[in-house]
Parts: sequence; structure tokens; C-alpha cells
Amino acid sequence: MDGFKRRRELKKSHILEAALSLFMDFGVQKVAIKEIATKANVSQVTIYNYFGSKDNLVQEVIKHYINKAWWEFEELFNSDLPFHEKIKGIIFAKKETAQHIHSNFYDVIMKEYAAGTSYVEELYQKKALPKMMALFDEGRRDGFIDPNLSNESLLMYLQIFKEAMQREDIYKQILPMTEDIVKILFYGIVGKGES
Repeated sequence: MDGFKRRRELKKSHILEAALSLFMDFGVQKVAIKEIATKANVSQVTIYNYFGSKDNLVQEVIKHYINKAWWEFEELFNSDLPFHEKIKGIIFAKKETAQHIHSNFYDVIMKEYAAGTSYVEELYQKKALPKMMALFDEGRRDGFIDPNLSNESLLMYLQIFKEAMQREDIYKQILPMTEDIVKILFYGIVGKGES
């Protein structure tokens, strides 16, 4: 990549980070392009040249946010931590995200996810699902997941959870309960039991 392209990508990255920070704090609706430009130290024209519109910028910020979150989860999945520590890490990360995301930005992301044809869905199908199945296999090997549970039943469980999360009446209520919901996803209603 030549110097011009590198500078362009760096500037684009600064805009995405500035917009993400503002969206996390104030939501999408209350943030103007002018505020993003000021935070990114660029002109409004630069933002429009790179993204065309606020709607396009929002879509790119969602992708940027999802990629960052996925990179953190992938790092956790690929780590040498034992299975139960990986699950704790996932729960903690979800709790942290829920505490720091503005409800309006969360709604925008979830509407994109609920559409079912989004970047989020593609990442779920191509990357997250295979990693989750590998994590479940690891949990079986380490004695944390019942070895008699089939991959088909685990996939069905994840599918039911995913489909429920795409319903607006569910995702509008779930943000304050994120930690509990993720615990139920991994530990069931009985809990962790004996460690």
C-alpha cells in the first residue's frame, strides 16, 4: 500500500473510531457529522467524500464495531485459557459492552442484525458459529459440556437464541439483562454447578 492509500485508510479509521465513540456515548440520532468531524480532526466534506452520507457512515461504523468485537472474541477463543475461563471472558465482555453502549446505538445495530441479511449475519454464519462449535468441542473434551449432547442440538439451541435476539420485542428489553442472558446461554438455568 502506497503512502497516499495508507494515509487515506488511517484517516478513515480515525473517522470510524470518532463516530463509534460518539455513537457509544450519545447514540446515532443525537450525533451530527460536524461533531464526528471535530472529534476525528477532519472536515465534514472529508467524511462525505469517504462515506457519502451519515447512513453509509453508520453502516461502516457498525461493521467496524463488529470487527473489533469479533477480533477480541477470536483472540479469546484462540487463547490457551481453559474452557471455563473463556466462558467467563465472554460473559465479562458482554457485560462490559452492555454497560457502555448507548441504547440508541444498540437498537441501530440490532435492527441491522434483525434484517438477517447484514454483515452481522454473515460474520455469525462464517466465523462465529464455527468458533462456537469448536469451543463446545473444547468444553466436551475438558468435561464442562455433556459429551452426549449432539452438535445438532447445540446448533438448534444457538439458532433458537439467535432468532429470538432478532425479534424487536426481545432485543429492546435485553440490554440490561445481557450478563444474565449470556450466563443462561452457557450455563443453563441450573448454573455452573461444581467447578
